[in-house]
Amino acid sequence: QVQLVESGGGSVQAGGSLRLSCAASGRTFSIYDMGWFRQVPGKEREFVAAITWSGGSTYYANSVKGRFTISRDNAKNTVYLQMNSLKLEDTAVYYCATPLSNTGWGSRRSADFGSWGQGTQVTVSS
Repeated sequence: QVQLVESGGGSVQAGGSLRLSCAASGRTFSIYDMGWFRQVPGKEREFVAAITWSGGSTYYANSVKGRFTISRDNAKNTVYLQMNSLKLEDTAVYYCATPLSNTGWGSRRSADFGSWGQGTQVTVSS
């Protein structure tokens, strides 16, 4: 099982940018598809983006498409989330995770993912 640690969160003004990182331990990181989710208090965890183990395919939530970019560097055991043109509604705790073994490509359900990191807070202000 891979262990995940998110970083890179912070406070930014609307329209600004942040890049989140998710560092994985374990030598098998490169075989895992990866996903980013976010959560605000009182709401369910929401899918943001996902990427295949090779980095060759990605998919995004409609709310972030065109503004966020997911990428990975398997040599560094790290997946990234570049967030541009941030909006107030992007404020959340952001988590990375891996799909469970029977999860098909394209899932947006948090229940289909595991190995959650501790999360990193992103706060967008006006």
